[in-house]
Amino acid sequence: MLGDFDMVGVPHEGRTFSICDRVRLGDVSRDGHLRLDALVRYSQIISNDDTNDVGLEDDLAWIARSTVIDVEEPAMVNEPLEMTTFCGGLGRTWAERRVVVIGGWKARYELATLWISIDTDSGRPRRLTDQFLDVYGPATGGRKVSARQRISRPSPELIESGERLDWTPRWTDVDPFMHMNNVVYWSALHHALGSDPAPSTRLLVEHGAGVEPDHHTEAVVERRQDGLRMWWLTDGASGELSDQYLAAAEVIAR
Repeated sequence: MLGDFDMVGVPHEGRTFSICDRVRLGDVSRDGHLRLDALVRYSQIISNDDTNDVGLEDDLAWIARSTVIDVEEPAMVNEPLEMTTFCGGLGRTWAERRVVVIGGWKARYELATLWISIDTDSGRPRRLTDQFLDVYGPATGGRKVSARQRISRPSPELIESGERLDWTPRWTDVDPFMHMNNVVYWSALHHALGSDPAPSTRLLVEHGAGVEPDHHTEAVVERRQDGLRMWWLTDGASGELSDQYLAAAEVIAR
């Protein structure tokens, strides 16, 4: 259950890394709040800055498995931000990167992204190196995290008759790995919401096989009383949308 997700706090021991920035005009919605896709991009910036600052000799390639966002209070245009990142937990071939975003006015976001380490030669998951564990492990306090999926497949009835959004990727949505960039899923989710997330909202995006440039992709949306679920689907062997989702999202009120 998404509501049971444990958003662990900033550790008293171990590595943390912080940067400061400001909400830019190009990163806000029509209502002046920081967009979800921009927030995720900010989190990737601090993650990259942290990794570069550490300078690991045996750096790993990483693929995002999922990201959870807690919107406590949304940030406004020009609001100064302090962002802090640390490792929130570990698995055999994956690690949870936490990011805490605190605004100079009243904004606050909590993010947790599960990253799977990948061998660049084989493309298969790779064990975390001793060097990585030495740098990031102490902040976890021994906490282990699971990589299991939280969102089930959509029902055949929902695929057949549910609300649909055409979301075939644009040329600019595709990254050098020839998949739709992680940030773009959050843009699609924000579009499906039709408004900025209210305070005390929790959101999740889970990545499956990923959307590729030549995919005919549609997002199927299931609206609920306390939020929504959304699946990115493509055509299966029969030519109909398959329930093997490329990515999925969920939004709930906390």
